[in-house]
Amino acid sequence: MEKVHYTYQDIHRTAKDIAGRVKASGFAPDIIVAIGSGGFIPARILRTFLGKPILAVGVAYYDDQDRPTELPRTVQWIEEAERKLAGKRILLVDEVDDSRTTLEYCIRELMRHRPAEIAVAVLHDKLKEKRGVIPPEVSRYFAGEKIEDRWVCYPWDAEDIDEHDAARLAEGKAAGAS
Repeated sequence: MEKVHYTYQDIHRTAKDIAGRVKASGFAPDIIVAIGSGGFIPARILRTFLGKPILAVGVAYYDDQDRPTELPRTVQWIEEAERKLAGKRILLVDEVDDSRTTLEYCIRELMRHRPAEIAVAVLHDKLKEKRGVIPPEVSRYFAGEKIEDRWVCYPWDAEDIDEHDAARLAEGKAAGAS
């Protein structure tokens, strides 16, 4: 599968744009919930602009060979979730909406704790058929960018950040040449 690389600067700019759209929409989250591990860094950047605390959940959908499993599974959940989530406006954050299975799973789990409202923010929404659905209880969906169905390489997954950023630069040059 073709790859696309994003730098930390790309991610920061995209998160800043999402935060601006969240504010402009009138949605005022009480709390940000990051889906680990991909949602940790975008959630932290959103916190800079939205000024809200972050809670984290661990959900696994891929195995150790990066192959999707049958269903997502909870690895870590919010301690005292009922007290921390009931009646709150939640912004659920992940890095990419690929199959939508993880998002649907997390939304349904969060709904069990009776929040006042849930919105979703992702850096990238892949333009492809989804296996999961966004439940109707979700009031807003913010995607930083809609992208083609390519393997996304995020900087936090890179073993060599300079090599990663060089790959991003080469992709930009190749795009400019076509």
